[in-house]
Amino acid sequence: MTWTERLTLFSPADFAALATLFCVWLVVGWRIEHPSAKHPSVSTIMANYRREWMRQMLDRDPRIFDAQTIATLRQGTSFFASTSMIAIGGVLAVIGNANNLASVAQDLTLMAHPPIVWEIKLLLVVFFLTNAFLKFVWSNRLFGYCSVLMGAVPNDPNDPRAPAMAHKAGELNVTAARSFNRGLRAVYFALASVCWLGGPFLLLTGAIMTLIVIWRREFASQSRGILLEKEYSGLHTP
Repeated sequence: MTWTERLTLFSPADFAALATLFCVWLVVGWRIEHPSAKHPSVSTIMANYRREWMRQMLDRDPRIFDAQTIATLRQGTSFFASTSMIAIGGVLAVIGNANNLASVAQDLTLMAHPPIVWEIKLLLVVFFLTNAFLKFVWSNRLFGYCSVLMGAVPNDPNDPRAPAMAHKAGELNVTAARSFNRGLRAVYFALASVCWLGGPFLLLTGAIMTLIVIWRREFASQSRGILLEKEYSGLHTP
C-alpha cells in the first residue's frame, strides 16, 4: 500500500483535527513566550525572577543554596527525559503489536480500520514524546552550563567581571527553563494526541482541553497572581 493509498484511509475530519492540534501547539507556545507587556505569562514572570536570582547570588556567601537549586532543576529534567524515553518505548511496543491493537480499538471505538491506521495515529504520540525528550535533554545540558558559569563567577562581588558573568548565567538559566517548558507542553499534547484513537472529534476535544489547561496555568492561575504581587514590579527587566 502506497502512502497516497494510506492517506485515503483518513477522513477530512481527521486532517482538520490534526491541523488544529498542531496549530494550537505552536500558537500557544509562541504566545506564552511572547506575551503582551500588560499580561505576562508565568514563564515570562519566572524568567525575570531567574535573572534576579543570579544577581542576588553575587552577594551570597557561601553559594551552596544556589548550587543545590541548580542540581534540583537538573534532576527534574533528567526525570522527565527518562520518563519520555520509557513512554516512547511503550508506544513503539504497542505499534509492534498492531494487529492486537486493531482488534482492541475496534471493540472500543466500533470502527473497523486496518492496523496501519492505528500505527499512524500512535506515531503522532511518538512525535510529541520525542520532541519532549529532546527538549528535556537540552534543558539538562543548559542547566549544566549554567552551573559551570555560576562556579566561574568571582567570589568578590566587587570584581568587575562578576556582574557580566552572573548575567550570562541568568540568561542560560532562562533558556534552560524555556526548553524545559517546551518539553512539558509537548508531553501535554502527546496525551491529547492519544485521543485520536477515538476519532477526529475526540482529538479536537483533546486539543481544546489541553489549550484551556495550559492557558489557564500561564495566564489565569492563582500562582500567577502571587507572582504578580508588589515584589514583581521591583524586579529589573532587561
